[in-house]
Amino acid sequence: MKIASTMLVVADLDKSVGFYETVLGLTVVADFGANKTLSGGLALQTLQSYREFIETDNISFGGNNFEIYFEVDDFDAFAKRIEKLDLDYVHPVKEHSWGQRVVRFYDPDKNIIEIGENMRFVCKRFLDAGMTKEQVAKRMDVPVDYVENTVNEILRSKA
Repeated sequence: MKIASTMLVVADLDKSVGFYETVLGLTVVADFGANKTLSGGLALQTLQSYREFIETDNISFGGNNFEIYFEVDDFDAFAKRIEKLDLDYVHPVKEHSWGQRVVRFYDPDKNIIEIGENMRFVCKRFLDAGMTKEQVAKRMDVPVDYVENTVNEILRSKA
């Protein structure tokens, strides 16, 4: 068994597709009318069709009880790009105690979207700032082996 997709029920399919295209750069990879699958494995389902699937009108939006999490390699570029957009923020860009920068905002149906800095790039940012592997491990609250493996991945990707 494996998860095949994440599906969100949306009130306005075209508006939601536009949001995910504009804000996250996702694209429609399959169009089934009442359901559109976007790149990255996210599917959007119309509210009306989903009501029929589960045989109830008892569907609510905006519960603040889950989020969809994405990672981006160049967090600075992403944060700069979304500054120009009219987003409904949960919170602005912030840095968690382990050093990862994130931003959370709502999609048109009040689902929380989190964009986090790729952890590999958090590690690289700290190393580039002159921290030792041991200092990075302590700052990120990870084993030194994680930092060493990340450094090796970075070196391999440059080769």
